[in-house]
Amino acid sequence: MSKQMRVYREGEFDYQIVWEEDFSHLSEEIKKLNLTCGKICIVSDDKVAPLYGAQVKDALISSAGQIDLFTFPAGEENKNLDTVKDLYTFLIENKYGRKDILIALGGGVTGDLTGYAAATYLRGIDFIQIPTTLLAQVDSSVGGKTGVDFNQYKNMIGAFHQPRLVYMNLNTLKTLPDDQFASGMGEVLKSGLIRDGKFYEWTINHMSEIQERIYPVLVKMIRKCCEIKSAVVESDPTEQGERALLNLGHTIGHAVEKQMNFKLLHGHCVALGTIAAAYISFKREYLSTEEFYEIRDMNVGFDLPIFFEGLSSRDVLEATKSDKKMINGQIKFVLLKKIGQAYIDTTVTDDEMMDAINFINGDLIDGE
Repeated sequence: MSKQMRVYREGEFDYQIVWEEDFSHLSEEIKKLNLTCGKICIVSDDKVAPLYGAQVKDALISSAGQIDLFTFPAGEENKNLDTVKDLYTFLIENKYGRKDILIALGGGVTGDLTGYAAATYLRGIDFIQIPTTLLAQVDSSVGGKTGVDFNQYKNMIGAFHQPRLVYMNLNTLKTLPDDQFASGMGEVLKSGLIRDGKFYEWTINHMSEIQERIYPVLVKMIRKCCEIKSAVVESDPTEQGERALLNLGHTIGHAVEKQMNFKLLHGHCVALGTIAAAYISFKREYLSTEEFYEIRDMNVGFDLPIFFEGLSSRDVLEATKSDKKMINGQIKFVLLKKIGQAYIDTTVTDDEMMDAINFINGDLIDGE
């Protein structure tokens, strides 16, 4: 299997996604970009930087005359404008110019934040994604969506800014905590559900190998997720239509995430939101009983939740009203016509959403 694939849209973006077993080919891949940068700033959080910061700096030694490491506190709560401001200050004080580049080393928070800083610093400079979590490798590092949270509103401020390269060292998954790995599986399962039913079934059939993190199986899984996302992004890079399919599970998932104060990982919330979306699809008779409960129960197999606790269903519903993807006050909700075929629907009612939210509200189980 090839170690590379290209994401391409004529006149807009063209970059490689590279899969490797270490960082030794990073400098070689950057040289292929024919950049004239004198400085490279690696952006990472204080959990990932001690693990991989030195390795990446060593791998980049021939790529630029100056290589810096900017570190910020880990956590979704630090994906905000204050951290971006600190990064701007660092870049200004170290005299970074328009030809210099940023490298996002870490998970989705780091990638989103670094990409937004790159999109806005000096009206836009280049950046490279080096995702180290499963969720970032299968989803957030690909596609050019960047952004930060604002006053607990997730990704409310952002820009579309494509990376010049996505370089994955898949051995970083060996140090990934189990809950973070499970979080990534929330996005993996979503990928199959929206565009490829055969891949969804393949994922289920290879559950044990995936959970054991068998390298060739992970490579195949991650590559397929990237192919699915790239195909959608290439057809609709700025989310005017089809790209919204990638938001399966995100409307209710983001609402749960917000109400939980980001204490529940993103992929876990997406998994809950996907159950809710599948429930509405089931009630509309698009999914059979067997298909719906397979979608729900696969969460258990991949260590993902099937319900939340400690939240009011009404509060979760109200939180969906701040979804930034609304059209004229109506939510663009992603539903399933069948496994592997998602569609965008603007007719989902509050009653349907409340019914679905109640279904995943663990506090109501005893009362049923």
